Amino acid sequence: MSRSANPSHTILQGGRLVDPSAGLDCVGDVLVSKGTIAAVGAGIETPKGARVIDCRGKVVMPGLIDVHVHLRQPGREDEETVRSGTRAAVKGGFTAVCPMPNTEPVCDEGAAVRFLVETAQDEAHCRVHPIGALTVKQDGRALAEIGDMVASGAVAVSDDGSSIQSAGMMRLVMDYVKRFDIPVLSHCQDDSLVGRGVVNEGFVSTKLGVPGWPAAAEELSVARDIRLSELTGCRLHLQHLSCAGSVELVRQAKSKDLPVTAEVTPHHLFLTEEALLSRAYDTDLKMNPPLRTADDAAELLRGLLDGTIDCVATDHAPHAPHEKELEFELAPFGTTGLETALALVVTHLVHSGRAGWGHVVAWMAHGPRAALGLPLVTLTAGSPADITVVDPEMGWTVESDCFESRSRNSAFAGASLRGAASEVLVDGRLALEGGRVVDL
Repeated sequence: MSRSANPSHTILQGGRLVDPSAGLDCVGDVLVSKGTIAAVGAGIETPKGARVIDCRGKVVMPGLIDVHVHLRQPGREDEETVRSGTRAAVKGGFTAVCPMPNTEPVCDEGAAVRFLVETAQDEAHCRVHPIGALTVKQDGRALAEIGDMVASGAVAVSDDGSSIQSAGMMRLVMDYVKRFDIPVLSHCQDDSLVGRGVVNEGFVSTKLGVPGWPAAAEELSVARDIRLSELTGCRLHLQHLSCAGSVELVRQAKSKDLPVTAEVTPHHLFLTEEALLSRAYDTDLKMNPPLRTADDAAELLRGLLDGTIDCVATDHAPHAPHEKELEFELAPFGTTGLETALALVVTHLVHSGRAGWGHVVAWMAHGPRAALGLPLVTLTAGSPADITVVDPEMGWTVESDCFESRSRNSAFAGASLRGAASEVLVDGRLALEGGRVVDL
């Protein structure tokens, strides 16, 4: 990535340093030198000419990463680009993102991965770790050029946005992918059960008069892929879980020490199908998988708190306004999430007392990287200086017109939140300062 000039040294002073992996939860300083953390502790001497950032009253943590985003480039630059999506990422406190391959054309070969890597070098505000496709054009029929994509920089593979329907094909994929020691990211969905479904099957779908989407459509696919992971030994990461039954299947898999990890999104944690009754036919509430019941959301949270679910990911899915203005059944699935995820977790879990700052680091920094096998980022000397600083008391209202993202389709528009990233350092470079994105 090309970078604007920065001082040789930056010191973050007087913040609450939180990093469970380093045994840190104390007030102190972090000295950054030439892209690396040089020292961590209390009363660090400020080098001459260093940039000084006052972090008193703030929380300093390892840089957050979102392992499930859609940057839409190439093909739908009207919805998002590498530049706009990574601006949204650092605004939300993220130092790295993992874009899904369902672009136009699909990222299913090494050249497509290289395009993304090279574009990110010039235009990204944070680190970009590409995800390649499992199958050619994500149609579930033939293996994509997985080896070439890995050699070009892909860190995992997924057919996100669709699901391989053939168990035999999924086994073939896993048998092949395990040779590269990367995970298969699975979008779990049995299309024959989903049918024309657009919201959770049950009372709400009946009341609204729209086709329902049963939980079993996810749970059967989760069960199948866990069993195939056990059969092949391939690492499996389950994307955007939405059902209580899925959580229990992952819990059972982990009890057998299978190489299975899972993620949950803020919208599945903090919204339920009931929202569709007060905001009937609001297409910003239409997502894949759909919002489920309060019991499902409660079990997702329980799974996150007890370690069954490894991380929070946004499934940031930007769409153009004219698309979301279609009739509910015709509008595309998805909500933006990069600029609201951290604040939602802080508001609903930290400030409520249900979780601590160590949980935030585990769910949004360490857990995601471990799931994808990426190097750990820590608040220790020698670690890359990817750092997120949070103002825990910053109150703000979600106003999509103020997003850095090119799209406005937020399921949380109008929500009052408490907590926001104030500074973000990526490789020692200040990417967010005082809550404002720093231009490249």
